[in-house]
Amino acid sequence: MNGDNLKNMSIIPGLSENIRTIKRLAGETSDLLINEVEISGIKTCLFCCEGLVSTSTITELILHPLMGINLPEKSPEALLNHIEHKMLLSIDRPVAYNYEDFFRLLNSGFALLAADGADYILAMGVQGYDKRGVDEPAGENNLTGAHEGFVEVIRTNMSLIRRRLKSPVLVQKLFVRGTKSQTDLCICYMSDRVPDKLIKRIMDSLDKMELESVLSTGYVKPFLESPGKRIFSSVGMTERPDVLCSKLIEGRVAILVDGNPYALIIPKLVSDNFQTVDDYNFKPYFGTFIRWLKYAAFFISVLLPAFYVAIAMHHPELLNSTLLVILAHSEENAPFSIVAETLGVLIMYEIIKEAGLRLPKAVGGAVSIVAGIIIGDSAVNSGLISTPLLTVAALSIIAGFVIPELSQSITVLRIIFVICGGIWGLYGISLFGAAVLCNMCATEDFGFPYTAPVAPFKKRAMGDVAVRSGFKKMQNNNFTVEELYE
Repeated sequence: MNGDNLKNMSIIPGLSENIRTIKRLAGETSDLLINEVEISGIKTCLFCCEGLVSTSTITELILHPLMGINLPEKSPEALLNHIEHKMLLSIDRPVAYNYEDFFRLLNSGFALLAADGADYILAMGVQGYDKRGVDEPAGENNLTGAHEGFVEVIRTNMSLIRRRLKSPVLVQKLFVRGTKSQTDLCICYMSDRVPDKLIKRIMDSLDKMELESVLSTGYVKPFLESPGKRIFSSVGMTERPDVLCSKLIEGRVAILVDGNPYALIIPKLVSDNFQTVDDYNFKPYFGTFIRWLKYAAFFISVLLPAFYVAIAMHHPELLNSTLLVILAHSEENAPFSIVAETLGVLIMYEIIKEAGLRLPKAVGGAVSIVAGIIIGDSAVNSGLISTPLLTVAALSIIAGFVIPELSQSITVLRIIFVICGGIWGLYGISLFGAAVLCNMCATEDFGFPYTAPVAPFKKRAMGDVAVRSGFKKMQNNNFTVEELYE
């Protein structure tokens, strides 16, 4: 039977027929545990999924109390009513009225009790599946901040947020998406700082998500991003609870996906890419220095190879005589054009990076040895690549490491800028740069401009964009992104 029709199938009161229906819908799966037992003279059945429940919890808190029930009235309604309203067997106690709810709860680690003659099933939360412990984030390292990162279990992630924001205005709402996977999603926001109409627009966008499975944040992200061909993503991601909490306080909205240790942040502003937790633990003058260093690193990473190619091919008069002689001497024996050399080096780096990411860790170290010693040194000594070009490409790539959030955009923009610089020189770089700027200014998400608070300009927000002001000054600012909402 098609699982999509389970929502229209109500629970069958007859226990024997109910069990047969569940077995048929489950396809005789081996991890479905069915335990028929009499409780207070009434035929019942306890369902659970092997590996998803805690054996000790279900034995002590469910089985022993249930077997001790002895009611004078022998009816399924009286039994289930007694268990539901007079016994506290678990904290999480939903009720399944159809088979879609039944299987979603069963596969979420609940134990479900069905009684002969009852048209609904009681569920009790006894989850005990294996999970990864809270550990330091792998991709967002810091020196002086917390060392806790999100994990794959959504309720654990919700608790990490709640532990930092104990205010009652923090709202966390669970809902389900994915017709086959039945994945739990959670929307988080501060009710006093986020307009209700914004939450409605976000939920309407998620309602259009008719996917069979939602296995990671990448499945959800396209439904939250602004339409059109955008270079930069208008939805942010983080694996740090403290970063997410700071965004919630600013009036952002977060989406958690069960099974993924990352949270989505709506909206994402361009200034978010240059902010880290350590910025707010340093002195303001040093935090400002680091922030401007990141701005410079972005332009170096994107434009340095393009400027090298454009000046070497079209504008050699911009170089002094010493640099011009060095450049001419290094390129005279190279068999390829400067554009081909540059693109070859950049593409080779991307290949090496992908190899290092996908290979097992035991072999990944060998990639850096092969890339650094064999490929890099041998390519220069053989004359295939000039030394100045390799130096420029290395500086550009290292500068890109400073802004990991923009690595995808930087990779593509760097290559296109090199092509434009090789064909049209500095004029081509300027023309494509204007196109990128227009695309960036046109990017918005649910009415929030991506380039805010620079364009449109908000002077109150510049204390955390142009510079990093001290907290004594920032506490009187109280700027939230709600002021940008259109």
